[in-house]
Amino acid sequence: MRTTNGRGGLFSGTGLIVAGLTATLIALVFPIWSYADRSGTGADVLSASTVTTEYGPLSGLDREFITKVRLAGLWELPAGQQAQTKGTTEAVRTAGDHLIEGHTFLDARVRNVAARLSLPLPNQPTDQQKAWLDTLTAAQGEEYDREFANVLRLAHGKVFSVVAQVRATTRNSLVRDLADDANTTVLDHIKVLEATGLVDYDAIARDAAAASTPPITNSPAPPGPLIDPGSPVPVTPSPSPPTPSPAESSPRYTLPPAANGPEGDDT
Repeated sequence: MRTTNGRGGLFSGTGLIVAGLTATLIALVFPIWSYADRSGTGADVLSASTVTTEYGPLSGLDREFITKVRLAGLWELPAGQQAQTKGTTEAVRTAGDHLIEGHTFLDARVRNVAARLSLPLPNQPTDQQKAWLDTLTAAQGEEYDREFANVLRLAHGKVFSVVAQVRATTRNSLVRDLADDANTTVLDHIKVLEATGLVDYDAIARDAAAASTPPITNSPAPPGPLIDPGSPVPVTPSPSPPTPSPAESSPRYTLPPAANGPEGDDT
């Protein structure tokens, strides 16, 4: 009896070991098989969010970009107008002029592109963009100048990378042309904001080194019935900036001289 029990225990222990090894092997093999069965996952995701248009495939990223161009104008146009009256230096007021000119031009372009692609556009800025405007509205004097230069410079820096990604990957000719215009405009705004001499580059670097910022909005729906989004609300462009170029032409910019800080600091 003792021998039989010993053998039974031996066989039982061996069976457990074999079963364990088998389970381990299955666990190792299954993920490999499962992943192999999903070959081309990235391409599949791209195809799933892409729709066909007469101007070329329109991806989810393309639609997100179009929406963000519109959203940028909805808060940067009012910010530019505000800078014309609240800015205490000529460089800040000039930056405001550039925001008005650039986003008046881009808004006309994006509305044209969206209409041709049957895409809806927002009529109000996001909660984050409204908070930025509230920050600028609350600031006064030299504090306003610093807030204006840094809030706008930080926002443009984030958009700049999105524009580059869209320009490099889009297969849609309308989006490609819009990205060209957006690239020119955003770069001009970055330079003119830096020319105020008030940009805190250390703060921008710290922000960039932090966690990635989530997209401003989800990708809009594929093309469908449209309601005219109308002009940015509540923007009424000031008569002082140059008349915006036609929708198919590019604006011309003249950068102000670099400034070391608010007027009066040189004395």
